[in-house]
Amino acid sequence: MKNIAVIGAGTMGNGIAHTFAQSGFNVQLIDISEASLKRGMDTISRNLDRMVAKEKISEADKANTLGNITTFTNTEDGVKNVDLVVEAATENLDLKLKIFKQLDAVCDENTILATNTSSISITQIAAVTSRPEKVIGMHFMNPVPIMKLVEIIRGYNTSDNVTSTIMELSKTLGKVPTEVNDYPGFVANRILMPMINESIETLYNGVAGVAEIDTVMKLGMAHPMGPLQLADFIGLDVCLSILNVMYDGFKNPKYAPCPLLVNMVMAGKLGVKSGEGFYDYSESRKAEKISKQFSK
Repeated sequence: MKNIAVIGAGTMGNGIAHTFAQSGFNVQLIDISEASLKRGMDTISRNLDRMVAKEKISEADKANTLGNITTFTNTEDGVKNVDLVVEAATENLDLKLKIFKQLDAVCDENTILATNTSSISITQIAAVTSRPEKVIGMHFMNPVPIMKLVEIIRGYNTSDNVTSTIMELSKTLGKVPTEVNDYPGFVANRILMPMINESIETLYNGVAGVAEIDTVMKLGMAHPMGPLQLADFIGLDVCLSILNVMYDGFKNPKYAPCPLLVNMVMAGKLGVKSGEGFYDYSESRKAEKISKQFSK
């Protein structure tokens, strides 16, 4: 396996492309927008510059990594002669089903189709293809070049051979693949999102403030980042989407999103990417200033 296509040049997509390219794979990065592709490549270049500055890689390594990536705005052209496609588009079921129908139609019959979804059923995505045994989940963690974990999610029909192939491939990227089964939220978000949601409920109910909640979890539970800061980092819209997937999948009220989270997303307060969430990022991407809404 040498040639990889990545669908989507956003945060996760460019991180996945970066990681494969740095490991020597030929990467075909696909997005419908030239502007998105440029932003994605600029992000990869800046992240490589940081690695050079920290002496983790050389300038030659950076050049080789960038040289391993080719960009495309046409999916059919971008997936020619690839062994694996990793879809990293927006966490939207209808969009993912549309993409996988198209991939199934234009990819070689032996190409493995993977999705970076963090919560949506692999089995449901695979069902719109003629190759469900070759569809699998590869849930990378953000930031992809740094985080070691890859959740490998088997759909109901995913073959043993495809699973073992993707597990071994993940190891060649320097990752630690962990196999899980196909249930809403998988493992990472099934545990993480209720904690984030409960943290938001704790704030909503006036038990403590933003900084106090995050401090308790950082200093008391040895978390490197507080849950409200983490929610901002992930994106409050993404958190809401994942909670809705789990609530719809399990019909269990413990997964129902907090009304405060719903209102913040409707108001466009999405966290780091919008400049404000539980913290104010107008002056710094660090969670140093509490959002005015939650300031005492």
